[in-house]
Amino acid sequence: MKKIIPGALLSFCCLSTAQAQTEIRPLWEIGAGVAAIDFPMYRGSDERKSYLLPAPYVVYNGEVLQVSRERVRGLIFKQDRVEMDVSVNGSVPADGAEARRGMPDLDPTLEVGPSLNFHLWYTEDKKNTFDIRMPLRAVIASDFKRVHHEGWLFQPQLNLDFYDIDRSGWNIGVVGGVIYSDRQYHSYFYDVAPQYATAERPAYEAPGGYAGTQFIFAFNKRYPGHWVGGFAKWDSLKGAAFENSPLVKSKEYFTVGFAITWIFDKSDELVEVEYD
Repeated sequence: MKKIIPGALLSFCCLSTAQAQTEIRPLWEIGAGVAAIDFPMYRGSDERKSYLLPAPYVVYNGEVLQVSRERVRGLIFKQDRVEMDVSVNGSVPADGAEARRGMPDLDPTLEVGPSLNFHLWYTEDKKNTFDIRMPLRAVIASDFKRVHHEGWLFQPQLNLDFYDIDRSGWNIGVVGGVIYSDRQYHSYFYDVAPQYATAERPAYEAPGGYAGTQFIFAFNKRYPGHWVGGFAKWDSLKGAAFENSPLVKSKEYFTVGFAITWIFDKSDELVEVEYD
């Protein structure tokens, strides 16, 4: 739970929570910076894109809504060992991919849905945690002119986090899990309709089911006036229901990214934020 901390109690709270399960943070912070990322045009593509992009920095530590660099959480309920929140993910547009030449481009997608999370283990100060997360997300795609539903995705994960390692301020997270998606989702990315079939790209209908495995290593540190972080993701499509699609050109690959942002303003209101 978050509690408002009067400014006169700040010094006392900073001392008394040194070994507790919370830390003192502003209710909100805003800033901006730059991010560099290199990734495939879509899962299974052997063509890659590299971007240097503006990176907003938005943090909000509310009772229900919590936004950070790592995740967006809308808490539905929370207990000591189990909670449900809102999970958000997505993909970038894939336009101009050689494997899809002559086919419609892939619009960016947004994935939103509930996630049931179980806290399997944590240290007394909650700086080291081991969780199971089970997000179920609906997928929508849009070219910013129309919005269309493109199926469902279930992504159970094991999540291990280490906060403030050796009191250095560095945080490390390791996430691994499998993905299951329905036929509609796989169809959007991996179907080849008969009118787009060629000698090298036969017609194909992707079934639903297992969609691969992902492992992510991430790190970040919050400095007084800026934030730095990065990640590396290993993705495997071996054994995926759609692995025989002619649009799957690579079954294993890495995605990497790094960002630095500067904090422009923050709330004078302070709250206690639990490690979780």
